[in-house]
Parts: sequence; C-alpha cells; structure tokens
Amino acid sequence: MVNEKEAAGGLEWRIKVADGSSKTLTPEAGVGSRVLQGLKGLIVGLVMKLWKFLKKSWDLGHKDPRKVIHCFKVGAALTVVSLFYYMKPLYDGVGGNAMWAVMTVVVVFENSVGSTLYKCLNRVFGTFLAGFLAIGVHWIAIQSGEKLGPFIVGFSVFVLASAATFSRFIPSIKARFDYGAMIFILTFSLVSVSGYRVDKLFDMAHQRLSTIIIGTCLCILVSMLIYPIWAGQELYTIITRNMDKLANSLDGCVAEYFNSSGGSTDSNKESNKDSLGYKCVLSSKASEESMANFARWEPAHGRFNFGHPWKQYLKIGASLRSCAYCIEALNGCINSENQAPEYLKKRISNISLKVGSNSSSVVKELANVVKTMKKSSNIDFLVGEMNSAVQEFRNHLKSLPTLFIPQSLHEADQNPENKNTEPTSTGVEAVPLMDIVPLVTLASLLTEIASRIEGVVDAVEELADLAKFKPMPDDKTEANQPTNKVVPDQHKEDETMKTLQRV
Repeated sequence: MVNEKEAAGGLEWRIKVADGSSKTLTPEAGVGSRVLQGLKGLIVGLVMKLWKFLKKSWDLGHKDPRKVIHCFKVGAALTVVSLFYYMKPLYDGVGGNAMWAVMTVVVVFENSVGSTLYKCLNRVFGTFLAGFLAIGVHWIAIQSGEKLGPFIVGFSVFVLASAATFSRFIPSIKARFDYGAMIFILTFSLVSVSGYRVDKLFDMAHQRLSTIIIGTCLCILVSMLIYPIWAGQELYTIITRNMDKLANSLDGCVAEYFNSSGGSTDSNKESNKDSLGYKCVLSSKASEESMANFARWEPAHGRFNFGHPWKQYLKIGASLRSCAYCIEALNGCINSENQAPEYLKKRISNISLKVGSNSSSVVKELANVVKTMKKSSNIDFLVGEMNSAVQEFRNHLKSLPTLFIPQSLHEADQNPENKNTEPTSTGVEAVPLMDIVPLVTLASLLTEIASRIEGVVDAVEELADLAKFKPMPDDKTEANQPTNKVVPDQHKEDETMKTLQRV
C-alpha cells in the first residue's frame, strides 16, 4: 500500500514492505535546483578566493608600508604628467607626443631611488644618442637620392641594432647600461624609419626628447623628495641582517647538535628557528647584486657619501655565503640518521660549543662594525680567542684515535713479549668507525667555518679602510686615564704624614 502526503519542500512517499516495515522515498532534485546549487557554490568559491586575495594584499601592505607609499607615488606622478594632455597650453607645447611622457613615467618609475635613476638616465642618454644618429642617417639618406636612401637607412638600422644588441652581452655594459642599449635600439629604429616619410623630423625628435626629459625629471623628483627608498640603504640593511642571522644560525646549530639525541623532530625545528637563518644568506645573492648596481647611481645620502665602495658589500656577502654553506652542511649533520653515541658527543661538547660561541662572537662584532660604521678595537682580540679555541679543539681531537684501539691491543703494544699471543678479552671494545665519523665531520666543519670567518674579517676591514670608518671610542682607555681628583681618605693620610715630618 502506498500513502502520499505533503511534506515541507515537496512530496514524501512511503512504501510498506512485506515484513511490515515502511521506507521513505525522497524525489530527486530537479534540473533547476541543481543549477541553482552549482551557481551558489561557484559564487561562494569566488567570494572566498577574493577574500583570501584581499587578506594577503592587506598583510603585504601592513608588513611593508613602503610598497603602498610607492603605489601612491606612481599614481601622483601619472596624474601630474597627464596634465600635458588636459591643459591646452601644455599640450600645444609638446603636441601629440605628450603620450611619451606618460609612457616614460610608467616604464622608468621603480621602487628605489637608484633603480629609478638608472632607468631615467639610461632612457635619456639612449634616446638622445639614438635620435642624434637617426637624424644624421636621415640627412645622408636625403643627400644620396631617392633610390639609394632606403638602402642606407636599412643598412644603418641593421648595423647599429646588431652592435647594440651584442653590447648587451658584455657583462660590464649589461650591468649598468642594458636598459639604455634597449632604448637606443627602439628609438633609432622608430626615428630613422619614420623619418623617411615624415617631413618635420627635427620637430618630432625635439618633442619626443623633451617629453621624455619631462617624464624622467618628474620621476626623479617624486622618487627623491617623497619618502625616498635608497638602494644603498637596502643593501646595507641586507648585509647587516645576514651577518646577525649567520651568527645566530651558528650558535643554534652547534647547540642543537649536542642537545638532540638523533634526528631532529618537528618540535625541535620549531624551537630552533634561528638556526635556519643561514638560508636567507644563501638566497640573497641576486638582491645584493641588483642593489649594489642601483646604489652606484644614487647621490650622497645619509651616512653614505658619493662614491661609497658598494662593491665591497658584495665581497662581504660572498664571504658570508661561503660560511653559510658550511653551516648548511652542519645542519645536515643534525638531521643525519648516522649519529655519534652520546658518550662520544660529551667528550667534545664543551670545546665545540666554545668554538661555535667564539666564532659567532666575531661575526656579531663585525656586524656591529658595519652597523655603526666605526672600526672596532676588540676584533683582533676576538679573532685571537677564536683561533686559540680552534687550536685547543684540534689538540683535543688528538685523543680520539685511541678510541679505535681496544685495551688489550694497547697493552700488547707496550709488552713486546706478548706480541705473539692473542689478545685476551678485557671487556673493553673498540669504537666502530661509523660512530666516530660524525664527530670528525663536525670537527672539520667547525674549523672550516672559523677559517672562512677570517675571510669575512678581511672583507669588513677592507670596507672600513675604503669607506674611511672612524675608530670606535674605547671606554676602557677613558676609564684608565688618571684624574686629578683627591680621595678624602688619601687627603687625610697626606696631612698626617706632613705633621709627622714636622715633629
């Protein structure tokens, strides 16, 4: 028997089965309801993706507000340069080439002052040189006649474009004038080819060059006057931050190696985040090179004079990366499955921690030198302590080979009479070779890190000499200077001595 009744949202069908029980059958949803549910899910998904995008954008702007300020600076520059289109007196001065000023702002305005100056100057000089040569080629083509003129223009485009393209492969030109070479090719091709059909070539070249100069000057002024971001300051910050992270990573890796009993777990990794700071040092090469290239174009600012030795920061960064590679290998020893026994670790734990601590102290002192831009009087003392700790570590490692020899064999070597007899079992077994290999690896890495830190010391001292760092004032020397003040007790003793002499 089938009973039909109306339920909420549709019809409900009940069917009685032979055993007396009943089953409820729900009708399938129609095509319209399924389409509606699909659209609802699509809209919800798009809204969630948009919300995640907005959240990431907000976090990015909150983390580095300078990026938001740069966006406002670009908008302000484009608004000002657009006035050449909307204001008739300005439009009449540059004509329809006012669009070149807008394109110039869009193309050359970068985040830092150095990168903006790099693109602006390259664009101006590349445009000027290309326009000058294009006008010369156009004059030669006119003097050669209508038949020979197109061939001269085509041949000049081929030769100069090929030569400029080849110059972009030269490392010295590519580092500083790559953008200018590209602008030269573009401008020369446009002006020379269009000049063949344009009668007023000089007016066109003048208007384009003037609009480009207007756009570049506006970008330079806005970039330097409104919350400037200096590439040199960015490079300086990257180097000092990497030095601090390298020192913390060295301390953290050595401490984690002797605190862990085997491979590091996820909890240990979370508690030792400082030990992974060396990865930032390894991945900062590209940013350091670009910042150093842009910093050369910047004028004197802050504590950096014109002609500051920015290349020396690249040498310091390379020395830091050489140390970071060793720390990465040291971190690999922590996560290795082949670990030395705990009783062997305890034998060299104190001296290893001492070497790591002294090495990191040297790097921290070097970071302080670069931050304060003053020579340190303690760096020689710290380097001496590091070298003495390394030498003590090497002397301590000389006792490790005795662990390979069982006690019975050692006694047999001392007694020549027992050489032919087989060694008796004394209960002391030799340490397997695979148990002592991790300690040897650790020792070689620590000594190698110390030797590479001396390279960082040389690079920082060379920077101090080139940049003419002033010596850091020493508080100890000031404290040891004699004073003319008289202590009250000493004054009383002097008076008593005078009275005794009179008597």
